[in-house]
Amino acid sequence: MNHSGIQAVVRKVVGLPRVLLTSNPFRNADKELRNGWWIAIYFLLMAMMIFPLTFYVRQHEGEVEIWQQACMSIIAAIALQRLRGKPLSEMWGAFDITWGKYLVWGSLLGCLLMVLPALVLVLSGQVTLHFNSLSLSLLLTGLGSCAAVAIAEEVVFRGVFLQRLRAGMGTIAAQIIVAAYFWLTHSGNPGMEGHIKILASINIFLASILFGLTYLKTNGLAMPIGLHLMANFTQGTIFGFGVSGHSEYGVLSPQFESKQDWLTGGQFGLEASLPGLLFVIIFIFFVAKIPNKRIHAE
Repeated sequence: MNHSGIQAVVRKVVGLPRVLLTSNPFRNADKELRNGWWIAIYFLLMAMMIFPLTFYVRQHEGEVEIWQQACMSIIAAIALQRLRGKPLSEMWGAFDITWGKYLVWGSLLGCLLMVLPALVLVLSGQVTLHFNSLSLSLLLTGLGSCAAVAIAEEVVFRGVFLQRLRAGMGTIAAQIIVAAYFWLTHSGNPGMEGHIKILASINIFLASILFGLTYLKTNGLAMPIGLHLMANFTQGTIFGFGVSGHSEYGVLSPQFESKQDWLTGGQFGLEASLPGLLFVIIFIFFVAKIPNKRIHAE
């Protein structure tokens, strides 16, 4: 029996698709390294920095700070693009006036994404907001922390994972896989239990879809970074709600008049509230209707 006959028998017996028997697992039809391997290389680049740093800080009884994670995600992304022979602008978008406009638009959307559900809860009597304190130190610390989180996560999830998966599998599959992984990385957050876990999980999954949409619409990270940054900043530093289960000291402090956590989000934050979920859905439909690269600051 010749080689082709052997392949036919194998396919018939075990049902393997032709592609698994004939395609190169490392390179695509254009002789380029497959996108899954580039994602693996990115993980490897991150690990080469994270493991030594983690060992070092633990020797000094410390923790890896979020700004350090953001720096490592950027360094690994730059290294990945160099290895691929592609410019950084392919991932981040061109650094010009338009990039700044997208950052502003994303920031406005992120602010509204939290102001609107908070307003619904306050006007309906479910939550009362009390003034804590206002200082430049509080605002700058909160802004810096939220910026580091947004940059770190958007570079990883939208800049690398979404872009590489989209190139290999298409937009819809890539969005679903990235959203599922985004949820998985948040599934162990404080407060992820009971009915809060259900609402928070759906909200986090859909938030990833929303972040991904802004990336796909603008071909850059400016808008998703602005959206992610200001959503966390408004929710935590301004209103004092928890951010993905992590408690925050804000300019204001929420007092929950209702014991229905599914309605207010409780200590987890607005991300686990019913109004928060509804507005994420509304924003997804809104952004989805905007033509690609037609978002302007004028």
